[in-house]
Amino acid sequence: MSTIMLLRCSGRPVGRYVYRPELGIRLSPRPYLHPVSTLHGVTVTELMPEDHPHHLGVGVAVPDVRGHNFWGGRTYVRGQGPTNLDNHGVQRHQGFNLRDSDGFVEELSWVTGAGQLLHERRTVAVTELTGSAWALDFTFCLTNTTAELLSIGSPAINGRPGAAYGGFFWRAPKEAAAPTVFTAVAEGEAAVHESRAGWLALSGESWTLVFAGATAETRRDPWFVRAAEYPGVGSSLAHEERLPIEPGATVVRRIVTIVADGRLDRGEAAALVRKAVTA
Repeated sequence: MSTIMLLRCSGRPVGRYVYRPELGIRLSPRPYLHPVSTLHGVTVTELMPEDHPHHLGVGVAVPDVRGHNFWGGRTYVRGQGPTNLDNHGVQRHQGFNLRDSDGFVEELSWVTGAGQLLHERRTVAVTELTGSAWALDFTFCLTNTTAELLSIGSPAINGRPGAAYGGFFWRAPKEAAAPTVFTAVAEGEAAVHESRAGWLALSGESWTLVFAGATAETRRDPWFVRAAEYPGVGSSLAHEERLPIEPGATVVRRIVTIVADGRLDRGEAAALVRKAVTA
Protein backbone atom coordinates (compact mmCIF):
# COMPACT_ATOMS: atom_id res chain seq x y z
CA MET A 1 0.00 0.00 0.00
CA SER A 2 1.21 3.51 -0.83
CA THR A 3 2.28 5.75 2.06
CA ILE A 4 0.87 9.27 2.10
CA MET A 5 0.74 12.53 4.02
CA LEU A 6 -1.74 15.39 3.70
CA LEU A 7 -0.83 19.04 3.20
CA ARG A 8 -3.11 21.72 4.60
CA CYS A 9 -3.40 25.44 4.05
CA SER A 10 -4.94 27.32 6.98
CA GLY A 11 -6.50 24.06 8.09
CA ARG A 12 -7.95 23.13 4.69
CA PRO A 13 -6.59 20.07 2.83
CA VAL A 14 -4.97 21.14 -0.45
CA GLY A 15 -2.69 18.26 -1.37
CA ARG A 16 -1.87 14.62 -0.83
CA TYR A 17 1.79 13.62 -1.00
CA VAL A 18 2.46 9.99 -1.86
CA TYR A 19 6.04 9.38 -0.79
CA ARG A 20 6.16 5.58 -1.06
CA PRO A 21 4.05 4.85 -4.13
CA GLU A 22 3.15 1.37 -5.35
CA LEU A 23 3.92 1.69 -9.05
CA GLY A 24 5.24 -0.51 -11.84
CA ILE A 25 8.85 0.04 -12.90
CA ARG A 26 7.88 1.50 -16.31
CA LEU A 27 6.28 4.42 -14.49
CA SER A 28 9.69 5.21 -12.97
CA PRO A 29 8.36 5.04 -9.38
CA ARG A 30 8.73 8.35 -7.57
CA PRO A 31 6.98 10.42 -4.91
CA TYR A 32 4.28 12.75 -6.19
CA LEU A 33 1.56 15.18 -5.16
CA HIS A 34 -2.00 14.25 -6.18
CA PRO A 35 -4.66 15.39 -5.82
CA VAL A 36 -3.76 19.03 -5.40
CA SER A 37 -6.71 21.39 -5.11
CA THR A 38 -7.64 25.05 -4.88
CA LEU A 39 -8.89 26.46 -1.59
CA HIS A 40 -12.43 25.93 -2.87
CA GLY A 41 -11.77 22.29 -3.63
CA VAL A 42 -11.14 22.23 -7.40
CA THR A 43 -8.62 19.52 -8.35
CA VAL A 44 -5.76 20.89 -10.46
CA THR A 45 -3.63 17.77 -10.97
CA GLU A 46 -4.05 14.52 -12.85
CA LEU A 47 -2.61 11.09 -12.13
CA MET A 48 -1.71 8.47 -14.74
CA PRO A 49 -4.00 9.83 -17.49
CA GLU A 50 -4.69 7.65 -20.53
CA ASP A 51 -2.67 9.91 -22.84
CA HIS A 52 0.46 9.69 -20.65
CA PRO A 53 0.13 7.06 -17.87
CA HIS A 54 3.57 7.99 -16.51
CA HIS A 55 2.44 11.55 -15.63
CA LEU A 56 2.12 11.59 -11.85
CA GLY A 57 0.58 14.83 -10.61
CA VAL A 58 3.33 17.13 -9.33
CA GLY A 59 6.92 16.09 -8.77
CA VAL A 60 10.42 15.87 -10.17
CA ALA A 61 10.93 13.68 -13.24
CA VAL A 62 13.98 13.47 -15.52
CA PRO A 63 14.03 11.32 -18.68
CA ASP A 64 17.81 10.99 -18.95
CA VAL A 65 20.24 10.76 -16.04
CA ARG A 66 23.35 9.21 -17.55
CA GLY A 67 21.02 7.27 -19.86
CA HIS A 68 18.65 6.17 -17.09
CA ASN A 69 14.95 7.05 -17.31
CA PHE A 70 13.48 8.73 -14.21
CA TRP A 71 10.49 10.08 -16.20
CA GLY A 72 8.60 6.90 -17.05
CA GLY A 73 7.32 5.50 -20.31
CA ARG A 74 9.48 5.11 -23.38
CA THR A 75 12.94 6.59 -23.89
CA TYR A 76 13.70 8.73 -26.93
CA VAL A 77 16.61 7.22 -28.85
CA ARG A 78 18.33 9.26 -31.55
CA GLY A 79 17.55 7.88 -35.00
CA GLN A 80 15.02 5.44 -33.56
CA GLY A 81 12.39 7.50 -31.73
CA PRO A 82 10.48 6.56 -28.54
CA THR A 83 11.66 3.10 -27.51
CA ASN A 84 10.83 0.74 -24.66
CA LEU A 85 14.06 0.18 -22.77
CA ASP A 86 14.94 -1.57 -19.54
CA ASN A 87 16.52 1.58 -18.12
CA HIS A 88 14.06 2.89 -15.54
CA GLY A 89 15.27 4.36 -12.28
CA VAL A 90 13.47 4.79 -8.96
CA GLN A 91 13.29 7.72 -6.54
CA ARG A 92 13.23 6.17 -3.07
CA HIS A 93 12.02 7.99 0.01
CA GLN A 94 14.70 7.83 2.72
CA GLY A 95 13.05 9.87 5.44
CA PHE A 96 11.78 13.25 6.59
CA ASN A 97 13.96 15.82 8.34
CA LEU A 98 10.83 17.87 8.94
CA ARG A 99 7.20 16.90 8.52
CA ASP A 100 4.26 19.17 9.27
CA SER A 101 0.78 19.85 7.94
CA ASP A 102 2.02 22.78 5.85
CA GLY A 103 5.23 21.30 4.49
CA PHE A 104 8.18 18.95 4.80
CA VAL A 105 11.87 18.38 4.14
CA GLU A 106 12.53 14.98 2.59
CA GLU A 107 15.62 12.95 1.71
CA LEU A 108 15.47 10.76 -1.40
CA SER A 109 17.78 8.42 -3.28
CA TRP A 110 17.74 8.17 -7.08
CA VAL A 111 18.77 4.59 -7.82
CA THR A 112 19.15 2.16 -10.69
CA GLY A 113 20.06 -1.50 -10.78
CA ALA A 114 23.69 -0.46 -10.59
CA GLY A 115 23.23 1.66 -7.46
CA GLN A 116 22.61 5.26 -6.43
CA LEU A 117 23.25 8.10 -8.86
CA LEU A 118 21.80 11.09 -7.02
CA HIS A 119 20.78 12.14 -3.55
CA GLU A 120 17.92 14.62 -3.39
CA ARG A 121 16.80 16.93 -0.63
CA ARG A 122 13.25 18.10 -1.36
CA THR A 123 11.65 20.99 0.51
CA VAL A 124 7.95 21.73 0.09
CA ALA A 125 5.95 24.45 1.85
CA VAL A 126 2.36 25.66 1.64
CA THR A 127 1.40 29.32 2.19
CA GLU A 128 -1.99 31.04 2.01
CA LEU A 129 -1.91 34.19 -0.14
CA THR A 130 -5.56 35.28 -0.26
CA GLY A 131 -8.96 33.77 0.42
CA SER A 132 -8.85 32.15 -3.02
CA ALA A 133 -5.15 31.51 -3.67
CA TRP A 134 -2.28 29.66 -2.04
CA ALA A 135 1.32 28.91 -2.99
CA LEU A 136 3.26 25.65 -3.24
CA ASP A 137 6.95 26.38 -2.71
CA PHE A 138 8.95 23.45 -4.14
CA THR A 139 12.75 23.18 -3.98
CA PHE A 140 14.83 20.20 -5.05
CA CYS A 141 18.58 19.78 -4.59
CA LEU A 142 20.26 17.01 -6.61
CA THR A 143 23.73 15.84 -5.51
CA ASN A 144 25.91 13.55 -7.60
CA THR A 145 26.83 10.69 -5.25
CA THR A 146 28.99 8.82 -7.77
CA ALA A 147 32.75 9.13 -8.27
CA GLU A 148 32.37 10.29 -11.88
CA LEU A 149 30.88 13.18 -13.82
CA LEU A 150 27.13 12.69 -14.23
CA SER A 151 24.95 14.58 -16.68
CA ILE A 152 21.24 15.17 -17.23
CA GLY A 153 19.76 15.12 -20.73
CA SER A 154 16.37 15.34 -22.43
CA PRO A 155 14.66 14.05 -25.58
CA ALA A 156 15.51 17.39 -27.22
CA ILE A 157 19.22 16.81 -26.57
CA ASN A 158 18.79 13.30 -27.97
CA GLY A 159 17.21 14.49 -31.22
CA ARG A 160 13.54 15.32 -30.61
CA PRO A 161 12.94 19.06 -31.22
CA GLY A 162 10.78 20.93 -28.71
CA ALA A 163 10.93 18.17 -26.08
CA ALA A 164 13.42 19.49 -23.53
CA TYR A 165 11.35 18.33 -20.58
CA GLY A 166 12.92 17.17 -17.35
CA GLY A 167 12.91 18.63 -13.83
CA PHE A 168 9.89 19.97 -11.96
CA PHE A 169 6.68 18.93 -13.75
CA TRP A 170 2.99 19.62 -13.10
CA ARG A 171 0.36 17.60 -14.96
CA ALA A 172 -2.93 19.51 -14.90
CA PRO A 173 -6.37 17.98 -15.60
CA LYS A 174 -7.63 17.74 -19.16
CA GLU A 175 -10.95 19.56 -19.68
CA ALA A 176 -13.32 20.00 -22.63
CA ALA A 177 -11.31 22.99 -23.86
CA ALA A 178 -7.56 23.42 -23.76
CA PRO A 179 -6.34 25.81 -21.03
CA THR A 180 -5.09 29.27 -21.87
CA VAL A 181 -1.43 29.93 -21.24
CA PHE A 182 0.33 33.28 -20.90
CA THR A 183 3.24 35.19 -19.44
CA ALA A 184 3.64 38.89 -18.67
CA VAL A 185 4.31 39.60 -22.36
CA ALA A 186 3.10 36.64 -24.43
CA GLU A 187 0.10 34.36 -24.86
CA GLY A 188 -0.44 30.94 -26.41
CA GLU A 189 1.46 27.66 -26.26
CA ALA A 190 3.73 28.44 -29.22
CA ALA A 191 4.72 31.81 -27.76
CA VAL A 192 5.49 30.68 -24.22
CA HIS A 193 6.95 27.20 -24.78
CA GLU A 194 10.75 27.31 -24.34
CA SER A 195 10.58 30.91 -23.12
CA ARG A 196 12.54 32.08 -20.08
CA ALA A 197 9.73 34.16 -18.64
CA GLY A 198 9.87 35.04 -14.95
CA TRP A 199 6.44 33.49 -14.53
CA LEU A 200 3.96 31.54 -16.60
CA ALA A 201 0.22 31.00 -16.07
CA LEU A 202 -2.00 28.08 -17.09
CA SER A 203 -5.73 28.77 -16.76
CA GLY A 204 -8.56 26.24 -16.98
CA GLU A 205 -12.33 26.43 -16.61
CA SER A 206 -12.33 27.52 -12.97
CA TRP A 207 -8.71 27.59 -11.87
CA THR A 208 -5.35 29.17 -12.61
CA LEU A 209 -1.83 27.93 -11.92
CA VAL A 210 1.00 30.46 -11.98
CA PHE A 211 4.55 29.06 -12.04
CA ALA A 212 7.47 31.26 -11.01
CA GLY A 213 11.18 30.54 -10.99
CA ALA A 214 12.35 31.64 -7.55
CA THR A 215 16.14 31.48 -8.00
CA ALA A 216 18.49 32.82 -10.65
CA GLU A 217 19.36 29.28 -11.77
CA THR A 218 15.69 28.33 -12.10
CA ARG A 219 14.92 31.46 -14.10
CA ARG A 220 17.60 30.50 -16.61
CA ASP A 221 15.78 27.24 -17.40
CA PRO A 222 13.26 27.53 -20.25
CA TRP A 223 9.68 26.46 -19.60
CA PHE A 224 8.30 23.26 -21.08
CA VAL A 225 4.62 23.88 -21.92
CA ARG A 226 1.81 21.78 -23.31
CA ALA A 227 -1.79 22.99 -23.67
CA ALA A 228 -3.40 21.62 -26.85
CA GLU A 229 -2.24 17.99 -26.62
CA TYR A 230 -2.54 17.86 -22.82
CA PRO A 231 -2.16 20.45 -20.02
CA GLY A 232 1.25 20.39 -18.40
CA VAL A 233 4.03 22.75 -17.34
CA GLY A 234 7.55 21.99 -16.27
CA SER A 235 11.14 23.12 -16.29
CA SER A 236 13.87 22.23 -18.76
CA LEU A 237 17.08 21.30 -16.98
CA ALA A 238 18.68 20.27 -20.28
CA HIS A 239 17.45 22.48 -23.11
CA GLU A 240 20.32 23.01 -25.54
CA GLU A 241 23.03 20.90 -23.90
CA ARG A 242 23.39 18.30 -21.18
CA LEU A 243 23.55 19.58 -17.60
CA PRO A 244 26.77 18.31 -15.99
CA ILE A 245 27.05 17.55 -12.27
CA GLU A 246 30.53 16.93 -10.92
CA PRO A 247 31.07 14.29 -8.20
CA GLY A 248 29.77 15.73 -4.94
CA ALA A 249 28.30 18.80 -6.65
CA THR A 250 24.66 19.86 -6.21
CA VAL A 251 22.10 21.36 -8.60
CA VAL A 252 19.38 23.44 -6.93
CA ARG A 253 16.06 24.53 -8.41
CA ARG A 254 13.10 26.29 -6.74
CA ILE A 255 9.67 26.84 -8.30
CA VAL A 256 6.77 28.53 -6.55
CA THR A 257 3.34 27.66 -7.94
CA ILE A 258 0.28 29.74 -7.17
CA VAL A 259 -2.93 27.71 -7.05
CA ALA A 260 -5.94 29.99 -7.51
CA ASP A 261 -9.66 29.66 -7.90
CA GLY A 262 -11.05 31.37 -10.99
CA ARG A 263 -9.34 32.68 -14.11
CA LEU A 264 -6.69 35.27 -13.34
CA ASP A 265 -5.62 38.03 -15.70
CA ARG A 266 -2.01 39.20 -16.15
CA GLY A 267 -2.19 41.85 -13.46
CA GLU A 268 -3.67 39.49 -10.89
CA ALA A 269 -1.14 36.78 -11.70
CA ALA A 270 1.80 39.16 -11.46
CA ALA A 271 0.61 40.54 -8.12
CA LEU A 272 0.31 37.05 -6.63
CA VAL A 273 3.78 36.12 -7.91
CA ARG A 274 5.27 39.16 -6.17
CA LYS A 275 3.51 38.22 -2.96
CA ALA A 276 4.38 34.51 -3.13
CA VAL A 277 8.05 34.74 -4.05
CA THR A 278 8.82 37.33 -1.39
CA ALA A 279 6.62 35.76 1.29
